[in-house]
Amino acid sequence: MSRIAFILLCHKDPAAIIDQAERLTAVGDYISIHFDARAKPEHFAMIKEALGPNPNVAFAKKRIKCGWGEWSLVEASLYAVEAAVDAFPRATHFYMLSGDCMSVKTAEYAHEFLDSNDCDFIESFDFFESDWIKTGIKEERLVYRHWFNERNNKWLFYKSMEWQQRLGLTREIPHDIDVQIGSQWWCLRRETVEAIIDFTKRRKDVMRFFATTWIPDETFFQTLVRHLVPGKEIQTRTLTFLMFTDYGMPVNFYNDHYDMLVAQDFLFARKISPEAKELRARLGELWASEDVDFRISGEGRNLYKFLAGRGRVGRRFAPRFWEAEATLGRHRELMIMVCKKWHVAKRLLDQIKQRVDVAGVEYLFEEEGTPLPDLGGIQSSLDKRARHRRVLVRMLYDVYQTDRMILCMDPSNLDLLQDFMSDRSTTKVLEINCDFSDDYLAGHAKRTGLAGDHTTDDQLDRLVPTLRNDLHHELDRIRDQDYENYHRINESGDPEENADALARFLEIDRNTALEIMQIHYLFSD
Repeated sequence: MSRIAFILLCHKDPAAIIDQAERLTAVGDYISIHFDARAKPEHFAMIKEALGPNPNVAFAKKRIKCGWGEWSLVEASLYAVEAAVDAFPRATHFYMLSGDCMSVKTAEYAHEFLDSNDCDFIESFDFFESDWIKTGIKEERLVYRHWFNERNNKWLFYKSMEWQQRLGLTREIPHDIDVQIGSQWWCLRRETVEAIIDFTKRRKDVMRFFATTWIPDETFFQTLVRHLVPGKEIQTRTLTFLMFTDYGMPVNFYNDHYDMLVAQDFLFARKISPEAKELRARLGELWASEDVDFRISGEGRNLYKFLAGRGRVGRRFAPRFWEAEATLGRHRELMIMVCKKWHVAKRLLDQIKQRVDVAGVEYLFEEEGTPLPDLGGIQSSLDKRARHRRVLVRMLYDVYQTDRMILCMDPSNLDLLQDFMSDRSTTKVLEINCDFSDDYLAGHAKRTGLAGDHTTDDQLDRLVPTLRNDLHHELDRIRDQDYENYHRINESGDPEENADALARFLEIDRNTALEIMQIHYLFSD
């Protein structure tokens, strides 16, 4: 059976570290601790006194002053790993943790999982080809030498890189390695860890290279594992569940996240808030439990994003300076049909185009596959369409050789709607207000990744009212704008009244509008 040696990097909260170490080792596993040399000496003394007698606890042979983004984090990890290899000969796996991590499964489940998967778990994506790095410098992390910390010495960090650029002091990456990148939270087999330790002793050139790269904890182990282990023995994923906010900050988990966390296909989660006492207690008890049946689902990230966004309304795309004075044209008319059920709006648009001489485009800003003419690449992605929205729509007017056009839009895109409604063109809105049954909302949750096949009925029962309120809230936000040219049709409304609203919106005769609204399958799901 597998035995795990946890590699714990920490720098604060000695009481929590002691609790974590005692809990993880109580079931027969091990832990090797590196406590930051910058931390208070009395805190380390407290940890040593409490855990020193525990034979399943080891300490890094040397303590390093760690800094974010620096080689010191990798160096500290290596010291802790070497201590674990020496102290725990029966350890089969080595699992990197921080003081903010906690288990979200039982030890029994974790051991069975590792026994049935003979591989290393580490994110490792091609550094240059992947889009893992979203913002900031990329190639510069490797080809220039970094002696200063960007957070503590920003001026020196960028000035030293600037001088290297001016003097052409780029360097070669060791020729026989392909640099990889990924999360620093890995789980590796013993033979892999021993091969890494041996490599660090043999290849001083590689060690010197990584020692002056920027943020090497995202590249060092990731690269060496790919270099030393056959690809078929690597799963490019982490076993630690973690998420980031829209602003690139780690998400903290609180007491009400317990059900979501234990349902994810991960063994640990990061970061558990220090204030989440109840969550910490429940997860702590869970690790030592036996015969627990976990219903695994994969909607955690989508569900968190949905729930965290309630009540937070912000602009998704800021206007670009070159579009500030752009306009669709005073002589043009833009008619926007707002509907949450996309298939309903598409049917209505199809019926309109069959009877009225007007151009129409389906969900231009929401659906990647919306049929569009070639517009020189501006239509190639949703991000580009939204970023250059007025330019894009002007081009569509020109391509279709018309001054009247209909767009379908999701009610969640209030920022786009506001932008178009503020244009000098004549802009109208038709709200298509649909009914939403519980079954439809449950299906919607699964289609959008908020629920999975293993989501329980109780979880769906709690989610459905939130979804319904959210859909109502989206429409209320639009109605609160009090637009002048605003019209509404209702699924449960009177066909005659719906026809009147459609006739005003399209400026067509009432009989044609009534003919369109009497299509029996218009609102069918």
